Amino acid sequence: MQQKRLDILLRTAARTCLALALLTILPITALSQDDNAVAGDYVQTSLQIARDLIEEERGSQLAMVRWRYYEDDWSSPGSFQLYGSFGIDNCVADVPIGQKRKDILFGWTFSLLDMSGKEYQARVSYDFNDTVLCDEVHVPPAYASTVPQPASEPEQQVAAAPTEGPGGFALGGHVAGLDGRTATLMRSAGMTWVKSQLPVEAGVAKGIEFIQGAKANNFKLLLGVVGNKDALANNFNAYVAQLSAFVAELARNGADAIEIWNEPNLDREWPYGRISGALYTDMLKAAYSAIKAANPATLVISGAPAPTGAEGAFPGAVVNDDNFMRQMAQAGAAQYMDCLGLHYNEGILSPRSNGGDPRGNYPTRYFGSMLNRGAQFFPNTKICWTELGYLSGEGMGAPIPAAFAWAGNVTVAQQAEWIADAVRLSRESGRVALLIVWNVNFTRWDSDPMGGYALIRPDGSCPGCATLGAAMSESA
Repeated sequence: MQQKRLDILLRTAARTCLALALLTILPITALSQDDNAVAGDYVQTSLQIARDLIEEERGSQLAMVRWRYYEDDWSSPGSFQLYGSFGIDNCVADVPIGQKRKDILFGWTFSLLDMSGKEYQARVSYDFNDTVLCDEVHVPPAYASTVPQPASEPEQQVAAAPTEGPGGFALGGHVAGLDGRTATLMRSAGMTWVKSQLPVEAGVAKGIEFIQGAKANNFKLLLGVVGNKDALANNFNAYVAQLSAFVAELARNGADAIEIWNEPNLDREWPYGRISGALYTDMLKAAYSAIKAANPATLVISGAPAPTGAEGAFPGAVVNDDNFMRQMAQAGAAQYMDCLGLHYNEGILSPRSNGGDPRGNYPTRYFGSMLNRGAQFFPNTKICWTELGYLSGEGMGAPIPAAFAWAGNVTVAQQAEWIADAVRLSRESGRVALLIVWNVNFTRWDSDPMGGYALIRPDGSCPGCATLGAAMSESA
């Protein structure tokens, strides 16, 4: 711990000294634009120290999705009234009164939210020499309006992959229904999350049913909320307000994560001629604000766009996913999500392949380029694969649909191996917080061959479950 802190200080010593000098003569709100850049370096260094402290206590890395901070005064009457003593240690009960450092009275308080929805609070003195991890998270009313920041990871280039566990990389599956056998197989695959799709028109009661079913089987639940594109076209603002109230109620009832819409870059899901990452961001902003007001622990995931390059061929009906996410970024979407939703479902090669697809080398064919396709626009935001799978017609009892003939040679063994490798690569990337396998137990096999993506095959076996379980049990 001390060595990590020393390394950080050595790398940023010059900027830190200047920042400290500024902070001794000016409140943070009074800094000029240039001085704010220096203070930002200081805050990032303090943030890293706070994060190190939390990770040391946890014994594992923290997949941080949101954080907030404020300048704190541990000598104030309000601090004494809340904790019963003065000083940096007053938020820790097991430090005796006589041993609390009452001479350390000012610094920064950081609150960090992880992927599981747990929030931690740590304090860092202005000179970086003194820190403490608080017993509980308390945000004084004066600072309650401080704006949460998207996860910022200055050490990202050299960071080790997060380990499995609370706040680390997690695995789940999209289900058509969750019965006891399905839940058992999912747990054997190392899954701790389950995803269900929920139309707004299905009502809150249906969402509560999904929430209760997931909790009863000890899973965290991601609800993929979708709506009516015609109602959206008729009165955008009114329908967004309806959607926002709907997702707020789901959050209030314990939804662990909510994905806002599905593939909004296609006219199958969004009004023709009005497909826009900026317009979608208006919806995302409203939904995010409503969810966080109802339950700050509920994670908000942006609606994953469909991987496509067909914009030129179908103007008004399609926007390429990279263009759509660029528009989102320009509209400020990073402020209104905890995780960027992505889909990958058209692979016919190992996720470790970067070329050689017989259909051509368009980026949506490959796992790595699809990950980078979204990450490039949101460098400080975690990635959530809300749909990742490989299609195999093996054992389905009827030929693969003609429109999906590109997957005709993919075997069930390859499907299992490739999903497991996608898990490994996602975890190793340090960018991915959650991977939802598409899918676990769908059976449809027609023009939309959902059953061919399923881990549980028509004969009831799940060869991919053991392969995934082995991948998830490996140390990161």
